Amino acid sequence: MHTMRRSVLGLAALVSAFASPGSGFAQAPTVQGNPKIWENYDFVPGNKVLFYTDFSEERVGNFARGLKYRSGPVEIVERDGVKVLRASGRSEFLIPIGRRLPERYTLELDAIAPAVGSLNYTVAFEGGAQPDGGEKSSYVIWNPRSSWIQGGGVSMANSTVDIPDAMRPQLIGQVAHIRVLMDSGYFKMYVNERRLHNRPELPFKRDSVIRVLLDGAPEDGMAVYLTSIRIAESETDVMYDALLKKGRWVTQGILFATGKAEVQPESRPVLKEIASTLKQHADLKILVEGHTDNVGSAASNLSLSDARAAAVKAALVADFGIEADRVTTKGFGDTKPAMPNTTAVGRAQNRRVEIVKQ
Repeated sequence: MHTMRRSVLGLAALVSAFASPGSGFAQAPTVQGNPKIWENYDFVPGNKVLFYTDFSEERVGNFARGLKYRSGPVEIVERDGVKVLRASGRSEFLIPIGRRLPERYTLELDAIAPAVGSLNYTVAFEGGAQPDGGEKSSYVIWNPRSSWIQGGGVSMANSTVDIPDAMRPQLIGQVAHIRVLMDSGYFKMYVNERRLHNRPELPFKRDSVIRVLLDGAPEDGMAVYLTSIRIAESETDVMYDALLKKGRWVTQGILFATGKAEVQPESRPVLKEIASTLKQHADLKILVEGHTDNVGSAASNLSLSDARAAAVKAALVADFGIEADRVTTKGFGDTKPAMPNTTAVGRAQNRRVEIVKQ
């Protein structure tokens, strides 16, 4: 009874908070590595980082410095040896972008949802500092059971997407990867390998901040955690055009677990694009370069980047049938930063793979 009552109150508060102007790397289940599961997953992260934090440099007990606090019991804690942002009550903060959001960008939130209270919104977000949810502004709600949109001519009644029962254990008590792709009015949203929303027209307000609500509670097992936030502009370089004009193409869309060289299954859309380009241009040969930030020793970064570049080649050959002699690899570690390593955004931009025309 307590959980259900709190769920109803949580939903009512969410609608009020958003719609009333002026109011206040985890281990994935083995099945997710199956390429067939990821075949229709088409999320490609933006390649120009606008905001990034994994909270690793924050002080436990404080609010995250890169975010703007609004309300609620939300602070940095250490969970299983990793620093994360914990909301132990209904909480709100802003993600400052520094400029107006571009027409094409991606938003990535890694969240850990509680096992109880799952009818509440776990995470909700909207463009702009003030609640709106009107005709020109939509807010988006996610929990391990469902997701829906409110505003912009869309409502809970006609936008709710239920998440299959079989998938829910992957989304409770471990990191769930929430991914949003915005291309002008086009809106796509995913959780792990599943696409939840695919709307050609949705008014998500372009502003210099994104407002986020987390609905945690102080009872044991009812906190909500965020482990990372990434916002990046999606630049429109076509791979082959970039190779012809610049000689190289840069991506942050080939993903690896921290300190590991195994290519994550979420990388499939980018690998597919590389393979498609190679198949369309039979004379094209490429060098795959691996690059890291400067965290850790130079020697270990060099070794890791070399192993990651080799893993990209192995995936192209084994999964997409690319001839091995068309792909060479080299790791550069942290020796060629794209941006200074002095900020989290810079380090995120430096963790990349570059494809070079040979």
